[in-house]
Parts: sequence; C-alpha cells; structure tokens
Amino acid sequence: MATSQDYKLGDHTFPRGWFMVAESAKVTDKPQGVRFFGQDFALYRGKDSGRVILLDAYCPHMGTHLARNTTSYVAQDGAVEGDSIRCPYHAWRFGADGKCNQIPYSSGPIPPAAKVRSWPVVESMGAVFVWHDAEGGEPEWDAPSLPEWDDPAWTQWTFDDLGKIDVHPQEIVDNITDAAHFGPVHGSKTKFFENEFRGHLAIQRMGGGHRTLVAEGGPMLVTEAVYHGPSILITRMSGLYDSYIFIAHTPVDDGSTYVWHALLVRTHDGRPATADDHAAARQYQDMALAAFAQDFEVWKHKRPCFQGMFVQGDGAFRLQRIWYKQFYNARARKHEFLRQVEGVHVPRGMEPAPDDMRQASEAALPMAANG
Repeated sequence: MATSQDYKLGDHTFPRGWFMVAESAKVTDKPQGVRFFGQDFALYRGKDSGRVILLDAYCPHMGTHLARNTTSYVAQDGAVEGDSIRCPYHAWRFGADGKCNQIPYSSGPIPPAAKVRSWPVVESMGAVFVWHDAEGGEPEWDAPSLPEWDDPAWTQWTFDDLGKIDVHPQEIVDNITDAAHFGPVHGSKTKFFENEFRGHLAIQRMGGGHRTLVAEGGPMLVTEAVYHGPSILITRMSGLYDSYIFIAHTPVDDGSTYVWHALLVRTHDGRPATADDHAAARQYQDMALAAFAQDFEVWKHKRPCFQGMFVQGDGAFRLQRIWYKQFYNARARKHEFLRQVEGVHVPRGMEPAPDDMRQASEAALPMAANG
C-alpha cells in the first residue's frame, strides 16, 4: 500500500482533524473493537450518561483487548458498568476518562499508570466523530453539522457502509480539484468549475449536466462540495432535489481507508417528509451512490499517483495537495501551507462560479474562521 511518506505529506503518518468512526445507531453498551489511525480502540455507549466513549483498546495490566471478547463471563454479564468498562481478563475497570477506577481483587492503591487514553468524540448527524491529532492538541474547529438535519422537511439519511479500501486518502481528496474527470466518469457537461481554499476548508463549486444524477437532458446540477478538514466531505446539491451528499473517509492503517456515504434530501414543497418522501430519498441516495461508485472503482484499480503529469485544464491538484499537507504537519506550520493556496482558483478554459453562489458560500461557511 502507498503510505503518507510515499506522498511526502509531512511529519505525521495520519492527519489532524475530525473523522467518522461509527454510525451512532450502531453504538450500544456492548463494546466493539474498531481500528483507525493504525491503532485499536474500544468503542461503547455509557449506560449512565448515554454518551459514546472511545478508549485505547489494550488494558495496561497484561495487554488484553477491552472490547474483543465474547466468552469471558465479564463480557457475558456485561462489560459496561455505568460509563465504565471492565477488562474481560482480570476485570480491571476503566472509567470514561480512561483511568482505572477499580481492581476487584486488590486492596492496594491503583497504580497511577493504570489508564488508557480517552479520545474526544462528538455525535452529529447520526455519526460519531473523533478528533485525531498526532500532537495531542484540542480540536481546532467544530465537528461538521447541518441545521437541516433537524428540519422535518429534510429526510435524515441512513449510511451506506462501504467498508475498507486499500487506497490512501490523498487519492480520494484529489477528487475535489479534478475538473476533467466529470465528463469521462460521470457523463457531466461542465458549465462552470472553481476551487477555493480557506483555512481547513477546501471548496469545489460546479455546475453542469450529470447523466447519473439528473439524467441526460435533465435540469442543471449545481453543487458546492466542501471538505471540512481532511476527511469529511459535505456537498450541497440542487437538481432533481435539494440535497446534501455526505462522504466520510477515515484512515485505518497507513494506506487504507474506511468509507461511508449518505444523502440528506428536502421535500419538493418544504412540507414535513412522509414515508413516500423517505422512499424517494432512498432512491435518490442510490443514484448518488452509483455516481460515487464510479469514482470508487477508479480508485480501487489505479496505481498511486505520487506526482501526476498534470496539464492545463486538469484543475488545482498541486494547490490541493499543498492545502492537504497542513493536516500532516505541526499545527504551528499550517499557515506555511495556507499562504501558498488560499483564494479562488479556476482551471484554464473553464468558467468561474456565479458571483451570487460564491457570496452565498461566504455566508454559509462561517466556521472557516476557526481554521
């Protein structure tokens, strides 16, 4: 697998930012083992608080995985007590803060080193997000959210769990600046296209036809795709429906990525969504998934692109890769990369996005100031 070092991304193997690690509905008080960022975790929902808790997986006592066990009586009886979790081997209990708070057979003091790391997590839009930072810093911006999620006129999505793909995230992020692939891959006749880099946001504004999402001869598809950091892509789309595409890709190991896809759809007249609206939204999500699968198939079968042979009209690949490096290097260095790329960029031979679309973007993305 191609690694972060192969792409010369920076000092860190895994980027800084918010990353999806689970669907909220699938996290219960039954612990589950998950793997991201080259390490293993125990994921569960606390019984007392109801909040999601993510801990490093291995008990410091003898290295037992806290979540991957079904036969121990600790596991059978329920490893989660309140917001704490018991190790299935010797029943050491760890709180939501990661500190051991009970050793059932020992009357002596609990060693200060008896602890595992507890990770900052947020639930939003049906997803569980974790903040990852190789330097251990506090979140630099808020986890992504949409006010439409709680609007009854919008059908809340269900996730397409696409599993692990042996592709480095860089290859996926390249899509945000790939102006020339829309025709060959998606059957799009692009009318306008531009990118903007603004802090932790990478934005693509595009308008044109799309054989997969609006059919040949259908209404113009207008999209604004925004990377909120290195891994969460939310795309506002108008065409057949007003909708948002959600794509999350999280590093599993260096060179492999876990991917989710979903779609939030508004009813035509703004009334509360009915069962028929939910069925129509699911059908449209399947269409969006088919479009994403067109990209997915290319990624699965291409060789890594460490240094592309880019030509005029390709899009701002080089600038995007500089923008992306901010997440693989010390936070103190981010402006070193941003001052090279910030602003609006239009590929040669293409029209820019309309001024009113860009102005609406300025109003809709205030979180850029936090980046």
